[in-house]
Amino acid sequence: MRRLFPRPALSVAIFLLWAALTNAASLGMLLLGAVLALALPFVTRPFWPDAPRLARPGTMLTLAARVVMDIVIANWAVARRVIGPIARLEPAFVEVPLDLRDPFVATILASIVSLTPGTVSIDVDQESWVLCLHALDAPDPAALIREIKQRYEAPLKEIFAC
Repeated sequence: MRRLFPRPALSVAIFLLWAALTNAASLGMLLLGAVLALALPFVTRPFWPDAPRLARPGTMLTLAARVVMDIVIANWAVARRVIGPIARLEPAFVEVPLDLRDPFVATILASIVSLTPGTVSIDVDQESWVLCLHALDAPDPAALIREIKQRYEAPLKEIFAC
């Protein structure tokens, strides 16, 4: 069964997204969406990394709530900084040394950092395990590094036991 449906949740998500975006009211459009939902995960199967096992899924809910709150708070902070005197901004490139050693989890961390307004992930160096990012305003890069490691990396390590 797994050979025919390598990622069932992804297939369902593709089908629902197809139906919503196309406003599929005809049988033909729904059938095309079903074909795409079955074919795309099958064709892209070699490119998907094996996701690590979830050790503490409950912590994932806490992290998700934290990320949503941080996004809302960061939106206000960025708006204030951009509307205010731009000369006070201290943009910086910051390198965050990672304790993570799993490429999938490191990518999740980079995505979380990019979702939070004011920071953008640039690269995850898997040789030296460093997350390179740009911060719109980082007067204290060391504090930003500590914040990322405590707020996001530590819970990810706990969730995926890595």
